[in-house]
Amino acid sequence: MDSMSFSAFAPPTNSVPDDQQIVENDGWFPAIHLSDLREAARLDGTVTDARLTPAVVTAMLAVNQALAEWQARQRINGWSDLASVPAPTINRESQYLAHYRRAVYSTTKADLLEKYRDYDSTASSMSDKKAMEWLDTAPEQERRNAHWAIANILQQPHMTVELI
Repeated sequence: MDSMSFSAFAPPTNSVPDDQQIVENDGWFPAIHLSDLREAARLDGTVTDARLTPAVVTAMLAVNQALAEWQARQRINGWSDLASVPAPTINRESQYLAHYRRAVYSTTKADLLEKYRDYDSTASSMSDKKAMEWLDTAPEQERRNAHWAIANILQQPHMTVELI
């Protein structure tokens, strides 16, 4: 094999390792590291970065919008970013950061589950019917988790009311 054909198979020199790929945010809310999201949400390589990134952007926009008024109040109080807002810490991190990431991760996963219904149907221990039932309810559960994380930031109760 000549050197020219070998170089055609070499990885691009400007590629970014998976553990360094991030989706930048608005400067006040934190960026999202795709590798952290993949691990937390149990997303494997079947969800490509090309599919994951727009889902993360959409989730960040939705969560940022839900927190816009709260964010404005924090800025008026002089806090330069979410991490600087006074809050109890867990695992040496502000609870607001943990809740924000959970809201984004859950919203992202809900979006992916809705769009790629068969993406998480590999559990061999489930019957096909159980797997499909789970996939029918999983996006709702992820959206609930996101709603609760946002409510925790806003210091609101977790409440969902439906009219029958």
